[in-house]
Amino acid sequence: MSEPVCVLFVCLGNICRSTMAEGIFRHIVKDPQYQGRIGKIDSCGTGAYHAGDDPDERTMATLEQNGITGYRHAARKFKNSDLQEFDYVFAMDRSNLSDLRRKTSSGDKAKVMLFGEYSGTGKAEIVNDPYYGGDQGFKTAFEQCSRFARNFLDEVVVKEN
Repeated sequence: MSEPVCVLFVCLGNICRSTMAEGIFRHIVKDPQYQGRIGKIDSCGTGAYHAGDDPDERTMATLEQNGITGYRHAARKFKNSDLQEFDYVFAMDRSNLSDLRRKTSSGDKAKVMLFGEYSGTGKAEIVNDPYYGGDQGFKTAFEQCSRFARNFLDEVVVKEN
């Protein structure tokens, strides 16, 4: 069995999408089939707008409505060392992906990509920022992040180990 896979989720402010993805991922990988296969899991933002803040209350409410409780996180900004600590750095949209790719170098450990590459539809999807919208945006982000996480785990963690 190979080394445990370490995963980082990234959006702009680290209070909506990336925390949603992290909370979902942490919940899914509690399943015994992932024991010893997953290492560090975290999320961050490309901006420091909300550094130290809790996730958006609508993110937390959406997670709780779907049976995910006990998730805790303090927002933080992406650091270049993340590219050495994580195997996968998943951006939620193309703007954040561009920001991340500008920070990468050839010696980095991490694969930097859209989380939506694991959409299961054959084309990459972006997770739109629900911050300025209503509850439906958070529900859509939850559905996408759940699907992407399961597809990633099936394709990378289960098949490769």
